Amino acid sequence: MEQTEGARRNPLSPGRILHTAVALADEGGIDSVSMRKLAQELGVVPMALYKHIANKDELLDGMIDVVVSEIDPPGAGLDWKTAVRQRILSARRALLCHTWASRVIESRTTPTPAVLAYMDSMIGMLLSGGLSVDLTHHVMHALGSRILGFSQELFTPSASVDPREAATAVRAMSGTYPHLAKVAARVDHDEGAVVGPGCDDQFEFEFALDLLLDGIEALRVRRWSSHSSQQAAP
Repeated sequence: MEQTEGARRNPLSPGRILHTAVALADEGGIDSVSMRKLAQELGVVPMALYKHIANKDELLDGMIDVVVSEIDPPGAGLDWKTAVRQRILSARRALLCHTWASRVIESRTTPTPAVLAYMDSMIGMLLSGGLSVDLTHHVMHALGSRILGFSQELFTPSASVDPREAATAVRAMSGTYPHLAKVAARVDHDEGAVVGPGCDDQFEFEFALDLLLDGIEALRVRRWSSHSSQQAAP
């Protein structure tokens, strides 16, 4: 028998499959999601899934699109900087609800339809805000993954460290790396941080985002272009 009685009452669809896969990833991480486990959760045999989802890559792409669909639409009646900031922070909230999603986004070689639509919408907001096509092109590079709510950090994630051990480590490296030690000793504590032990992830994300947006606004006001910048270079 291909389906259970419950599955027949609630037939398969791409949407149902993808939302179930997202729930599985939220519960056990992306590595816990397999076509077999997904079929078991849905009460069908694995082959039934392939009538709707061609393969694991298509499944992952669809899961990304589910997450991106949770990002708020552009705010109305706002200046470009406020509107872009709010939208990026909405994207960050979506990714914080699905902590596996940034890893999957980074693994994709081609943007999904929902990601492309989101990027197109963001570019439209920048252009409507008075940024030139040239400046907008460079802004998208500068924002990078931050436009989707996460950033690729200089420091890799590390396990929770005892504060006394951390202090000892800072003292030990102060002789060889005095400037690094000086900064490492001044932290705002956030035990779950991904940017480094003690860093406040949300603060660091918004701090960098605001630096970028303020700088972009200054360039917009100056009517900056990469062409004129290159001509002025020595």
